[in-house]
Amino acid sequence: MRQFHPGELKNYLEAGNAPLLLDVREPWEFDICRIDGSRLVPMRQIPQAAEQLDPEQEIVVICHHGIRSFQVCRYLATELGFSNLVNLAGGMAAWARDVDPQMPTY
Repeated sequence: MRQFHPGELKNYLEAGNAPLLLDVREPWEFDICRIDGSRLVPMRQIPQAAEQLDPEQEIVVICHHGIRSFQVCRYLATELGFSNLVNLAGGMAAWARDVDPQMPTY
């Protein structure tokens, strides 16, 4: 599993890369703030939703501070064999702080 800091992810996306942005927060968190184009699948739903994900696709996993996303990455890699995972280090809190200071926070 790789890690991107928010600025690295911003540059990666701006360079034309198109990973799946998988947000594993709760719906109320997603309603407050999100990275455009991200797909919400709360952490508790990952075991069922993983069947619909491509284990070879590049997936950037996102949460509030990077802890839940790290756990989801580890689960997808070790339990289900996903091979192209990226954790957003610092999560949405760091994204708002470092990339988009106008983004609402909680």
